[in-house]
Amino acid sequence: MFRFENVSQPPLKNVNFTIEEQDKVILFGPSGAGKSTLLFLFNRLTDPEEGAIYYKDKPIEDYSITSLRKKVGLVLQSPNLFPGTVEDNLRYGPELFDEWDEREAKKLLEYVQLPNSFLDREVDQLSGGEQQRVSLARTLANKPEMLLLDEPTSALDNRTAEDIEEVLECLIEDHKLTMLMVTHNLRQVRRLGDRGLFISDGTLQEDGKIPDMLDNPSTKALSNFLEE
Repeated sequence: MFRFENVSQPPLKNVNFTIEEQDKVILFGPSGAGKSTLLFLFNRLTDPEEGAIYYKDKPIEDYSITSLRKKVGLVLQSPNLFPGTVEDNLRYGPELFDEWDEREAKKLLEYVQLPNSFLDREVDQLSGGEQQRVSLARTLANKPEMLLLDEPTSALDNRTAEDIEEVLECLIEDHKLTMLMVTHNLRQVRRLGDRGLFISDGTLQEDGKIPDMLDNPSTKALSNFLEE
């Protein structure tokens, strides 16, 4: 699905890897390693200074930014919802492509385990966990093929974070989505990912199966990180 060839964008240096369809990948490493920078390259929130990125074997810049972000949805640590109702947020993306169907609204809430009564709720009246569920539903409204998740539970309490994790697991399985998730939580790494990308000092140090790379790290950098 995605291929990175010798990609550099500070602090990242000469990064190479491939993401296949329906991969469940966790991107982790110390603060400042370049995790969010790498994540944002997937939907062109930033572009590399050097190297090439391919999406479905075409250069990523061959796609319009709106069409790319429709297929490669991003969910941030903070929900960043638009002012207005839950339904206003759900319909925003599809309406850009003249694809909104009001019958989809209730289905989207079902996906994220919220009741239909939330459609008319103002988003500023929702709890943090409810807002993050709406953020997920808003991303799903665009019918993405891939989810980019930038620490989507780090601002939530433990119980709410676990609830969001369960929602994510169901969504990814039911919709056959490809996932790339940034997290500092090693429990999340084990629970949600099949494959890990460990970044340190701007370089991709390890790319392997979880939990193998956590139980038997092959680099000193990952070994030191796990001991901290």
